Amino acid sequence: MPTDTSPGALPARAPLAPVPGEPVLDVVIPVFNEEKDLGPCVRRLHDHLSRTFPYPFRITVADNASTDRTPEVAAGLAAALDGVRSTRLEEKGRGRALRTVWSGSEAPVLAYMDVDLSTDLNALLPLVAPLISGHSDLAIGTRLARSSRVVRGAKREFVSRAYNLLLRSSLAARFSDAQCGFKAIRREVAERLLPLVEDTGWFFDTELLVLAERAGLRIHEVPVDWVDDPDSTVHIVRTAAEDLKGVWRVGRALAVGALPLDRLARPFGDDPRDRTAVPGVDGGLARQLIGFCTVGILSTVLYLALYSAFRGAAGPQLANGAALLLSAVANTAANRRLTFGVRGRERAVRHQAQGLVVFGIGLALTSGSLAALDAATAAPAHSTELAVLITANLAATVLRFLLLRAWVFPERRGTPEAPMSPANPATLATPMSPTSSTSLTPPTTPTPEEGR
Repeated sequence: MPTDTSPGALPARAPLAPVPGEPVLDVVIPVFNEEKDLGPCVRRLHDHLSRTFPYPFRITVADNASTDRTPEVAAGLAAALDGVRSTRLEEKGRGRALRTVWSGSEAPVLAYMDVDLSTDLNALLPLVAPLISGHSDLAIGTRLARSSRVVRGAKREFVSRAYNLLLRSSLAARFSDAQCGFKAIRREVAERLLPLVEDTGWFFDTELLVLAERAGLRIHEVPVDWVDDPDSTVHIVRTAAEDLKGVWRVGRALAVGALPLDRLARPFGDDPRDRTAVPGVDGGLARQLIGFCTVGILSTVLYLALYSAFRGAAGPQLANGAALLLSAVANTAANRRLTFGVRGRERAVRHQAQGLVVFGIGLALTSGSLAALDAATAAPAHSTELAVLITANLAATVLRFLLLRAWVFPERRGTPEAPMSPANPATLATPMSPTSSTSLTPPTTPTPEEGR
C-alpha cells in the first residue's frame, strides 16, 4: 500500500461507478478452525448478496493458520460458488487477515463480518450504501443503538458496554460500538489508514476507528439486529488485556502527536465545515470560541487546584507563578489541538514558547492584582485572594484568545488549504482507479452470473 505522507493525500469523496466484470464490494470472512460453520456461513451470505445486492461482489475467506479442515472447506467453496475465493495466512490474527486481504483487493468498498453471522444480513446493504454513494469513509454496525435488537448474555453485555465506555473516557471516541464484527471501508481510505494501524489482533478494529475519527473522517453507524453465538471461541479475558494495552499505546501516540494523521485529510471543500469563505459568515470563530471557553474553564479549575495545593508550602506570589506556569503549558497544548486543530509535533516547541509569552501577560495581571490586594489589606482571607485571581484571569481571557488566534495559531484562521486538483499530480499521491470514478452509474438488474 502507498505510504505517502503528504497532506491532503485523500481525494474528495465521490460516488463510485461500477466497472463491468469487477466487484464493487469485497466481503472478508476471517476464520480460525471453523470447518463446521464456514460452509453454511458462506453459502448463506452468497445467497443473500445474489438476491439483494445490486452490484457485483466477492466473498473472501481469510484462513488464519487453521489446523483443522478449514482450508479444504474454503477451497471447496471457492470452486463451487462464483465470486468466492480463499486465501491462507500462516499466522493468526484477525487484524492481520483483514490487512492482508484489504491491501490486495481491487474492490472500491471493503467489508468484513464474523463467520458466525451473528449480525442480521439485512443490515449489509445499509452498511455499504453510504460508502458507495460517497457520503462516508467508514461504516460500522452498532449493537448499542436504541433501535438495535440484541440477544446476548449479561456477561458479554457488561464487557461490551464497559469497553466502549473506556474508549469514550480515555480516547474521546464518539462511535458507539468498536468491536461489532460488521464493518466496511472505502479502499482509498484503507490505503492511507492501514499503514498507521499496528495491531494485528482483536484491537485492530478499535485502532482503525480511533485513528479515522481523529483524522476527521466520517464514520457511518448502522443499528443492527444481533444474536450472540454461545459457541464463540473468543477468549474474553485475554482479549480484554490486549485491548487495554492497545488503548494505552494509541492514547500515548495521540497525546504526543506521533501519528501523521494529516495524510488522511480530505481536500478543502469536501467538508462544509471547511468553507469559511462564505460572505458574512466566519465559520471558524464560533467553533474556536467554544473550544477556547471549554479549555479555559478546565484550565482555570486546574490553576485553582494547583494554587491551593502550592499555597500551603509557599507564599501567594510563588504559588501563583508555579500554578499559572503549569496550567499555561497544559492550556497551550489543549488549545493547540482542540481549539485550533493543529496536529503533530511540527512547531510544537514554538507554539509553547509563544504560549509562555501569553502566560507572562497573565502572570503580570494576576501578580499585580495580588500586589494591590496586599497593599490594601495586611492579611487578606484565602477566599478573597481566590476572588481577586479569578477576576484577573477573566480580564486576561479576551486578550489571551486574541493573541492565540492572531499570533500563536494564525495559520488556522480562515486560511484553508487549496482544493485538490486532479490535474496536479503533486496533490494526489495515487491516481484514482476506474472504480473510483466521480459518477455513479445506476446498475441494471444483474443476471445471476453478473451479480456474482
